[in-house]
Amino acid sequence: MQVHTGSDRWDGEADVVVVGFGAAGASAAIEASDRGAQVLVVERFDGGGATAISGGIYYAGGGTAHQKEAGFDHDTPATMFDYLKLETSGVVSDELLDDFCERSVENLQWLERLGVPFEGSMAPRKTSYPTNDYYLYYSGNELAPPYKDVAEPAPRGHRTKGRGTSGKVFFSAMEKAARKRRIDVRRQTTVTSLITDDAGTVIGIECREVDPGATARRALHRLLGSWNRKMNLYYRPIGRLMDGPIRRIEREHSVVRRYRARKGVILAAGGFAFNREMLKEHAPRYLGGTALGTIGDDGSGIRLGQSVGGATDRMERVSAWRFFNPPIAMTEGILVNKEGERICNELYYGAKIGEHIAEQTDVAAYLVVDSRVLADAKRQVPEQTLWFQRLQTTYLFSTGHKKGATAEELARRSGIDPAGLARTLERYNADRRDGRPDAMGKDSAHVTPLVDGPFDAFDCSIRVQAGFPCPVLTLGGLVVDEVTGAVTGEDGRPIPGLYAAGRNAVGICSQSYVSGLSIADCVYSGRRAGAVVARNSTVA
Repeated sequence: MQVHTGSDRWDGEADVVVVGFGAAGASAAIEASDRGAQVLVVERFDGGGATAISGGIYYAGGGTAHQKEAGFDHDTPATMFDYLKLETSGVVSDELLDDFCERSVENLQWLERLGVPFEGSMAPRKTSYPTNDYYLYYSGNELAPPYKDVAEPAPRGHRTKGRGTSGKVFFSAMEKAARKRRIDVRRQTTVTSLITDDAGTVIGIECREVDPGATARRALHRLLGSWNRKMNLYYRPIGRLMDGPIRRIEREHSVVRRYRARKGVILAAGGFAFNREMLKEHAPRYLGGTALGTIGDDGSGIRLGQSVGGATDRMERVSAWRFFNPPIAMTEGILVNKEGERICNELYYGAKIGEHIAEQTDVAAYLVVDSRVLADAKRQVPEQTLWFQRLQTTYLFSTGHKKGATAEELARRSGIDPAGLARTLERYNADRRDGRPDAMGKDSAHVTPLVDGPFDAFDCSIRVQAGFPCPVLTLGGLVVDEVTGAVTGEDGRPIPGLYAAGRNAVGICSQSYVSGLSIADCVYSGRRAGAVVARNSTVA
């Protein structure tokens, strides 16, 4: 990334220039526009980013209308704070976290005014993602110790109402809201550098737009971008085949543009899950996962901030999702490492499970079940899963496991230490038979002795498996001022004219992740930056 100083030629200008058009960029643009600012958004593809291909979960609490509709009228901002205080582990100040919780209901209502649909139909069981009959659920670790011991559990996962994964519905409403406000969105345009004045104030951007005159190339770029995003979700090797042609069009069939920002530039271009070099540098234990998002999540927004002196933090923090529930019966198994030692509560949220797996030898873990658990799980599949979850269970229950007539045989076939697994099973089964609490704090309703052979082991390691992906999402980014969202340098001083939001910035979910918390942070931090820049005095 280069920094260009000054410019005698501009191709356009606006009060606020936003880099990236996902949840954070759209929130910043809409908020700034509603406060009277002229807004220009620059987007590499067609918009939506990781949000549009997500499950559309929005983490909200403190007494939302949908919580109350479902009969949960006890949640307060203070209770939500107590829970998130444990999840966030000091990544943000108590003051910021308190503000996030206090504004949670209002931010959800803001989304609803934009047209994002939610409802209060409560999922009847713990799940990684509810079926089309339910749109409110426990999307984190609220029901597990130590979380439930410090904060009364409340469901805060508000799923956007729409069949299947409903991130597309969520972002479509935001996109329509931006269009209604006549926000200028320049698509198929990649920002290559920031432009500063002689004093170091960021006054604009330089970018490359796929040539509007090259109609065929532009259409091909749009088509490849769309298919690349879909294939990356399901099978990255196919998606990777499109990376080169996309970049070639951007390199060989684009024109340089320079846009002036009268009040400030907001970086909202996503994380760096698709940048192998950055992952290797900052979080090598997650290299075996499947990047979640688009190839635009390549760290370019973070590097733009660094190019003008922006500091970074929590770059080693990555969320790796290991979901084996639904079906819920799978949580009755035990998750062990290569040494045969149990590593965590199997009812934890998938990203918390992934965090524990990342700490193990060879980032390896195996879910061990007996024949009774497996039979129960198979019976639950039709009722408890959506199509993409059924694809996973089809793989797991057919070829995605190892089997052994005994636990010892299973261990040898799976690469688990037989003696270690035997000790773990003996303690697990004895604790249940003798009425002792589970050693990992698992709810007793999901603890039953594993004694009925044959036994099966499902490989839950952080590595690519075509039928059992382990999505990874980066959480670290540029350090920002908590009040304004301004990017700060190593000395803690704001860089004039530059702001960041979403996964370009350190925020609420930069330590740990639960479903919906990243999008909620995108909305919160995007609105913050949009409001601040809109009311700025002119900086350029």
